[in-house]
Amino acid sequence: METAKILDGKALAAKIQQELADTITASQPKIGRPPGLAVLMVGDNPASAAYVKNKEKACAKVGIASFGRHFPTQTSQSELEAVIEELNQDERVDGILVQLPLPKHLDAISLLHKIAPDKDADGLHPVNLGRLVRDEPGLRSCTPAGVMRLLEEYKIPLMGKQAVVVGRSILVGKPMALMLLAANATVTIAHSRTQDLKTITQNADILVAAAGIPGLITAEMVKPGAVVVDVGINRVTDSNGKSRLIGDIDFTTIADVAEYITPVPGGIGPMTVAILLQNTVFSYLQTNSN
Repeated sequence: METAKILDGKALAAKIQQELADTITASQPKIGRPPGLAVLMVGDNPASAAYVKNKEKACAKVGIASFGRHFPTQTSQSELEAVIEELNQDERVDGILVQLPLPKHLDAISLLHKIAPDKDADGLHPVNLGRLVRDEPGLRSCTPAGVMRLLEEYKIPLMGKQAVVVGRSILVGKPMALMLLAANATVTIAHSRTQDLKTITQNADILVAAAGIPGLITAEMVKPGAVVVDVGINRVTDSNGKSRLIGDIDFTTIADVAEYITPVPGGIGPMTVAILLQNTVFSYLQTNSN
């Protein structure tokens, strides 16, 4: 039995970053400043801190200025709203992102609504989700846009194919389904409460697992020759107390069934960051195109 080909998100992310660096080098003399991204983090969640550090490192690599701010856990909603308002007005900032999850006392949704839609680097503002629904140009949710870009890179045909998305979050599942639909796939959305999930996933030519449940998708749930994209990032600790990252699929057994597969880590994670940078550069060029 052949093993599935790997969809290498890490390599493609590096290629996208190089293209963005070249774009910035060419545009900066005309615009007179580099693109700017502000990542706001509240509290001291170690996973969030690692993600933020990653994003800032990636920014530095391509030539995006970081205007990130780190706030203590007890920061109030109104303080954060004031900071977002300030960043909305700041001409050096093209993208604003609030790192989730936030401490319990804060309302993430209303903070997100405060971000100017054209600076919404995460592509999650209702205006940008509306543009996605209407198939209009705009900032796209980073993770699903990263999945689409990876499928495109490997020339995986989507037109007329059966696509199944497992997961229905506003972060991944719903925008993912809309993007696949825009590419003329026939899309089914399943989730943790779907009855007989196996029957549904077995029909998928393209299967996207984004439920946040470790090992949810097993080999017998996958159609032979399918393309399996794992969006899950779950930290699990083994009996020796060692922690590692795994996805929503059982990688080893599915690799014997699928034609293409994404690894965790090294698959969709790096693509999410690459699209975040791409969104920031998109805003930068849009703002300065007049």
